[in-house]
Amino acid sequence: MIYTVTVNPSVDYVVQLGEFHLGMVNRALNEAVFSGGKGINVAMILQNLGVSNRALGFLAGFTGDFIEKDLRRRGCRTDFVRLEKGFSRINVKLKGQEGSEINGSGPAVDQAAVQALFEKISTLQKGDILIISGSVPLSLPQDFYERILDLLKGREIDTVVDATGEALLKTLRYEPFLIKPNLQELEELAERRLFTREEIIAQGKRLQEMGAKNVLISLAAEGAILLTAEGEILFGEAPRGKLVNAVGAGDSMVGGFVAGWVKTGNYCEALQWGVAAGSASAFCETLATGEEIRRLYDETINVIREEC
Repeated sequence: MIYTVTVNPSVDYVVQLGEFHLGMVNRALNEAVFSGGKGINVAMILQNLGVSNRALGFLAGFTGDFIEKDLRRRGCRTDFVRLEKGFSRINVKLKGQEGSEINGSGPAVDQAAVQALFEKISTLQKGDILIISGSVPLSLPQDFYERILDLLKGREIDTVVDATGEALLKTLRYEPFLIKPNLQELEELAERRLFTREEIIAQGKRLQEMGAKNVLISLAAEGAILLTAEGEILFGEAPRGKLVNAVGAGDSMVGGFVAGWVKTGNYCEALQWGVAAGSASAFCETLATGEEIRRLYDETINVIREEC
């Protein structure tokens, strides 16, 4: 079984505006509501590609009810810890205003809820995969991800970590199966700009030396680089298309990669599915469907195999 962890899921309220006047009443041209959060995005992409998974994390209030019902409607299994107080955060995203956003802080998570989630994670079995995505809210201990990985140490459970900065670095000693920094995040870790492919690869190798088995570096419109545990360096060139919405593209790449790996056990295939899923979501208003991902996979598979 594949499990995702989203510690601060959201309801994303997306509003399309023609113009915006500060201090005045503004009327939306259209609006939509979606379930959000990096782990939730991964779960939905996996489900869209026919890979069964179970979503873990924390939910609260009426917004938590919406998130859980939405995931189940899409076919995703859920096993969230319910919080007694507050409500899952609401993120307001203003379209047509240079991508302006107002992100909620989310509910406070108490120690009893943390322990309940740890108990669920402790039931994972040999061969399972656990995907941890996103930032850790202030109400949780900042070593939260480390504590999760410590629970699973030595149990032959593959872990995937999509986090940033110190939160990512501190997990590397647990040898996660996969990490997925994007170029900006890689530069932040390197504390300098990276201008060439050679520089990018060198920084990826440094993360491997620190413990990561596989490093998937997303490069937006340029595709992705994969440094494998076997010492291979694979390049996945992204298909051409119009960028519509970058939100969730990185999460889609993680979901696509894991789906490809589970189905084939082949790094080239996994990278191809990852690039196809990330690109497909970038070309859509929402997360890509399985059909949209498979279409791009068919269009780009030869490029990936040539580079491999």
